[in-house]
Amino acid sequence: MTLIQQIVWGSFFLGGCLVLEAAMLVWCVEALRRHQTRFGHLSERPRQLGVLLISIGFIVGAHTAQVWIWSAALMLKAASFATWNAAVYFSIATYTTLGYGDIVLDEGHRIFASFAAMTGMLAFGISTAFLVAVMRPGFSEQTSRRTPNSL
Repeated sequence: MTLIQQIVWGSFFLGGCLVLEAAMLVWCVEALRRHQTRFGHLSERPRQLGVLLISIGFIVGAHTAQVWIWSAALMLKAASFATWNAAVYFSIATYTTLGYGDIVLDEGHRIFASFAAMTGMLAFGISTAFLVAVMRPGFSEQTSRRTPNSL
């Protein structure tokens, strides 16, 4: 692929992945609202555990789907991958920005694949912010009930 093609295709897949991330988090918020309705009678800690587990489940699902999207994109666009195993391995290493370096793409696909790393950085940042926002009310309640001497 040419430089422009790599940038265009990389941007396309990055954008698609971030739309997926946003959709999964919106779906997660709906699941959390249902959880609150169903389990609002429980004590604080079990409710918080449920919120955390539901949120992490959606986040892991979103990241896993994005790795598979990048794996499929690399299988379609880069002839370097003979097997899905190699494509998924490379996608995980790139998406998480580990970049082991044991698989190196040709010049016609390096910039394209670097968009997977940008996707991962953005998605992990969004996921972290989401978890902080979801967990903040529970932690605020706990800390506001304690007196300064009990901390």
